[in-house]
Amino acid sequence: MTPAARLQAAIEIVDEVIASARDDGPPADAIVTRYFKQRRYAGSGDRRAVRELVFRAVRRSAAVPDGGRSAILGLANDQPELLDLFGEPRGPEPVIDGEAEMPASLIPEWLVPELSPLVGEAERPALLERAPLDLRVNAARADRDALLAQFAGGEPTQLSPWGIRLPADTRVDDHPAFREGLVEVQDEGSQLIALACEPATGERILDLCAGAGGKALALAGAAPAAVILATDSNRARLAKLPPRAERAGARIETRLLNPPHELANLSDWAAAADCVLVDAPCSGSGTWRRNPEGRWRLTPDRLDRVVALQAHLLDLAAEFVRPGGRLVYAVCSLLSREGAGQINSFLSRRSSWTMQETGLAAGRSDGSGRLLTPGHDGTDGFFVARLNRPC
Repeated sequence: MTPAARLQAAIEIVDEVIASARDDGPPADAIVTRYFKQRRYAGSGDRRAVRELVFRAVRRSAAVPDGGRSAILGLANDQPELLDLFGEPRGPEPVIDGEAEMPASLIPEWLVPELSPLVGEAERPALLERAPLDLRVNAARADRDALLAQFAGGEPTQLSPWGIRLPADTRVDDHPAFREGLVEVQDEGSQLIALACEPATGERILDLCAGAGGKALALAGAAPAAVILATDSNRARLAKLPPRAERAGARIETRLLNPPHELANLSDWAAAADCVLVDAPCSGSGTWRRNPEGRWRLTPDRLDRVVALQAHLLDLAAEFVRPGGRLVYAVCSLLSREGAGQINSFLSRRSSWTMQETGLAAGRSDGSGRLLTPGHDGTDGFFVARLNRPC
């Protein structure tokens, strides 16, 4: 592909990303992959170059662009050499005087007041920087120091005792350690959520919003003899956990929930869990460096709905914690309503519950929990809090 053809391909892909964000379709990564599966003539250099253009254009704009052309024209403001490619054969149409171009911005204006006060202006550019690839070593079967030498460019993470950090875009799915279940791809911040649960041998642990099971696997690696139940209402996501657990040699039971009948679905766990983890659905604002188009998907109405769901899940989770047990709440969000505000509301409804320290040295105190941010901690953004049910 010529440079002009690469630029035209980027415009077409950004058009698809915009449509997908509006229709709640697949993420940008999946769209790029699908685009090139249909165009086998594109070489690896073409794919890398186009992907880089796409994600630079997406990261550059907090608001939804009018179209891919507008987004790429905005990018050309920062890279004037791109303007020379407009009008070239197989490239975009020539630029018209006065044609609209997308201005640069980091955060949607309506979301700025929602941010935690800890996320000041100096920290905000880090929310859109490219993220490294973090691995979690399966502590039940492997030693991090022994595995480090197997990964070129790998370094131990500073906050998680299980983590290995690799350069962005490193491929590990064909690595022997991955195939043998000795490592899993997991951001260091996500690893710290499992660490905050302090799983112990013989405990009964309920992962209420397990999804594909990343944190359940981390819990099993830290406490192989714990009884772990991973649940979710999304059948497709939960179905990914059993093969992952088999590869890791982890004993994790799964159970599909049927809202609004969760209490009946989990009647055998009523007031019986030593620890309940609620890794709740959220805005995803802590993962914008991996999914920058997430800013385009979020609306005030969607945020209101997810905040209401989080409150429901917290109240639901409280029913499964045994007297004296603990509830760990986490969201990959930097918004106060989803973090500190959510815990304050919970404690106002259940005044006998008390806060516990998370045991994490990472992050900063944010209300009744701790906030991890890309700029301060080098992790995805997470809020985490731990609560204790009275005896």
